[in-house]
Amino acid sequence: MQLRAYCPADCPVLAQLFYETVHTVNARDYTQVQLNAWADGRVDLEEWNRSFLEHTTVVAQVSGCIAGFGDMTCTGYLDRLYVHWQMQSMGIGTAICDYLEQTAKDFAIQTHASITARPFFERRGYQALLEEQVTRRGVLLRRCWMVKTRSSLTGCERDRVLRKHCGRVPGLL
Repeated sequence: MQLRAYCPADCPVLAQLFYETVHTVNARDYTQVQLNAWADGRVDLEEWNRSFLEHTTVVAQVSGCIAGFGDMTCTGYLDRLYVHWQMQSMGIGTAICDYLEQTAKDFAIQTHASITARPFFERRGYQALLEEQVTRRGVLLRRCWMVKTRSSLTGCERDRVLRKHCGRVPGLL
């Protein structure tokens, strides 16, 4: 496996990988209606390309084929992490995360993880701070807001991070 920087020509392939991964890997935790709302196959490629170029974006390749990708903002928000559905549990997501996390040394790393991805992030030391439901195309989807810091969050630190994230301290997990 090789990691490399994103290039604009990757965007359609990443959009297809995203769609296929959501509709296969996440099918054990979400209904077909939810999967269709999450990934309907009509990604705005211009918008995705713009965000990939603004973020630190890494692409994993195996035997010359794209096997996964991830991107992180300059403030440590892990925006997307997807691994091809046929290449799960091969260390690709771990390698992508390892690389991206190294780019965020000065920040707590945050992500909104799917119910499916939550155990992966917990094994990496992320703490689940808030379970929430978001609406996509009129359909509710469960996800978990997770944070990874250089040390575990104390109660006061956790409250501070939650206030910054959502303006209040909601019911904690």
